[in-house]
Amino acid sequence: MGMHLMSSTLVFDDASGDPFHVVQARHIQAFRDAWREAGHERDSRVSVSRSIFALVNDMDRAYFGRRDGDGDHVGRIDESTLAIFGRTYAAEPDVLVAQLAEDEAIAAADTLLLTVPNQLGVEYNAHVIDSILRYVAPELGWR
Repeated sequence: MGMHLMSSTLVFDDASGDPFHVVQARHIQAFRDAWREAGHERDSRVSVSRSIFALVNDMDRAYFGRRDGDGDHVGRIDESTLAIFGRTYAAEPDVLVAQLAEDEAIAAADTLLLTVPNQLGVEYNAHVIDSILRYVAPELGWR
C-alpha cells in the first residue's frame, strides 16, 4: 500500500535464537523486498526505536548504570505469541559507540528514534538526548 515501516523495541520471536537486532534487520529486509516487488517508484523509509542512555554523570549512573541482564528479553504477548524485547543500551559513550555499531537493524534503518522515560521529566530527557547527540552520534556518523 506504499506505507513505510516503523519498528519498535519489540518483535515477534521467530524461534531462530538470533538477537533482537538481527531478527529486526531481517524484518527490515523483508519489508524492503516486498516494497520493491510491489513496484513502488519511490524509496521506502524505515525507522527503528531504541532505549539508549549515555552514562555521563552521576544521575545517569544512578538511573541506568546498575543494570542486570542487559541483553534481549523474551516474553509472551498472549498464550501463543512469543516476543523479543530489545535491550536497553546504557553505558559510557565509548562503550555505547561500540555496541551500537554492531546493531544490524540500526544500520539498516533510515531513522533512529530514541525512546525516553517520560516519567523522569523534560529536563532529564533533554539531557539524555543531548548526551547521545554530543557524545555518541558523531562517533557513529549519525546526523
